[in-house]
Amino acid sequence: MQDVLAGIRVVEVASWTFVPSSGAVLAEWGAQVIKIEEPEHGDPQRGLISTAIIPKGGANFMYEIPNRGKRSVGLNIASESGRELLYRMVENADVFVTNYLPDVRQRLGIDLEQIRARNPAIIYARGSGNGPRGPEAGRGGFDSATYWARSGIANALTEPEYDWPPGVRPGFGDLMGGLALAGGISAALVKRERTGVPSEVDVSLLSLGMWNLGPDIASAKLFEDVERPAFDRDAVANPLVGFYPTADGRFVSLMLFQDQRYWPDLCEHLGRPELIADPRFADSAARYENRREIIRLLREIFASASLDEWRERLKTLKGVWSPVQTPREVHDDQQAIANGYFQDLACDNGAQLAVATNPVQFDKVPPKVARAPAHGEHTDEVLLELGLSYDEILAHKAEGAVL
Repeated sequence: MQDVLAGIRVVEVASWTFVPSSGAVLAEWGAQVIKIEEPEHGDPQRGLISTAIIPKGGANFMYEIPNRGKRSVGLNIASESGRELLYRMVENADVFVTNYLPDVRQRLGIDLEQIRARNPAIIYARGSGNGPRGPEAGRGGFDSATYWARSGIANALTEPEYDWPPGVRPGFGDLMGGLALAGGISAALVKRERTGVPSEVDVSLLSLGMWNLGPDIASAKLFEDVERPAFDRDAVANPLVGFYPTADGRFVSLMLFQDQRYWPDLCEHLGRPELIADPRFADSAARYENRREIIRLLREIFASASLDEWRERLKTLKGVWSPVQTPREVHDDQQAIANGYFQDLACDNGAQLAVATNPVQFDKVPPKVARAPAHGEHTDEVLLELGLSYDEILAHKAEGAVL
């Protein structure tokens, strides 16, 4: 683990992926993160182990990813004694983070004013679907609906020839949102250190989706009354930007924005140097006029060899290109390996799992990951740290306040 947040204490009352993933990031940056879980079932994400999504006895990757590196306390905060124990943890914490909806926060006594009553200096962080204000502030959200669909991303990625929007991958917006929330919390910690003033931090899935779709959002009203031509992959303005299929049904992605600079080098690497002097493709203007012919030729050339052959032949290409890889192939990507972008962890059930680290590195050192905790694994440990005796802990267990 990194040490940039060493000594920072975080109390997390959150479930699923979005907000818990912020706690995982903070833990990898060195913070101590206590995850509060309902005693009987815990975070509902744990329940995926009983579905077809997670094989029985396997690694519950959808729980491990957003919860690694934390300590779990089984605590019934709906009970008076359980809530009091939470408040005692809050008194010694720097950050409180939650994704509970406003009415639930009020009912459980964990809204801003209730938490600040026990620790006026605490940073209060919320993750939500639709933001903290407005008519739908009290409604929940998931990344497939709020981040992907409502923000405009699904529409933007629906190509004209398809009548069905593309689906989002698991945790796609959630994990980006968790990283954004961790960054906001870190900025608030800096502000508090310099001014002594704590902040409220908010990130919503809707705002995150709009941020990711920034260029489309910014230009949408500018072109509101202008009929824009439909996308035609057979006639893109710069044929040196796009996907080209290979002989084995795979794809190469070219991103040679400066076509005048890279056209000769590309022709050499494709084994077609005669195309450099071809008057049809002599400069950017000519290539634009004859773009359909260039695209046809490039498709023909790339379709003559496999992706592995192109990996080898394009190694020295001066411009940016990439093979379109599968998630399994990314595990063998030498750049990912060299930079420590994967870490292995052993889950609490002994299953092995390789996970992607959070993308921030300090001093060129990859973050170290630790497994997610078992349900309530650290309940006794944390309560002892609060000063409770074993007899007091047992009494709380007997009344159902703690696991």
